[in-house]
Amino acid sequence: MPAGSKLELQTVTQKEFAKLSKLIEKIAAADALKKDEDDTSIKDVVAHRAHWIELFLGWYGAGAAGKEVHFPAEGYKWSELKRYNADLRAKQAELGWEEARNNLADGHRALTELIEEFSDVELYGGPMKGAKNDWTTGRWAEAAGPSHYRSAAKYIRARLKSLAS
Repeated sequence: MPAGSKLELQTVTQKEFAKLSKLIEKIAAADALKKDEDDTSIKDVVAHRAHWIELFLGWYGAGAAGKEVHFPAEGYKWSELKRYNADLRAKQAELGWEEARNNLADGHRALTELIEEFSDVELYGGPMKGAKNDWTTGRWAEAAGPSHYRSAAKYIRARLKSLAS
């Protein structure tokens, strides 16, 4: 169930990030870089999640400034997420494991700082400016942060299990 208040959003964001952080803290770079049958690695998943926090922060900033917001990014439509993610993976191909983890930590810090700035009304009182839908800023923040942390942890647990066998 999605958060409906600042406190709930802060709580779920910290809880899910703590779980993901604990999970990835002891993963060796060699394991983090091993590709699965879909040509995806743990590093790829972590870097992807960090990037989507950046996207959200950019969407919020552009909307708040009254600028056009490109969802998910300029030159892409939501129906083209597969292409966008493939292009992102290619751009992040040379990214190392430590850098991917640092990017995630930096993104989390920026996300939590943004959440801290807002009241319940600013987070949940109406649609996020520029979003072109009825999702609130809080709902977008949850999608970019804790929801992505949860899905990353699920993938990583399964991947670690397959690497162990």
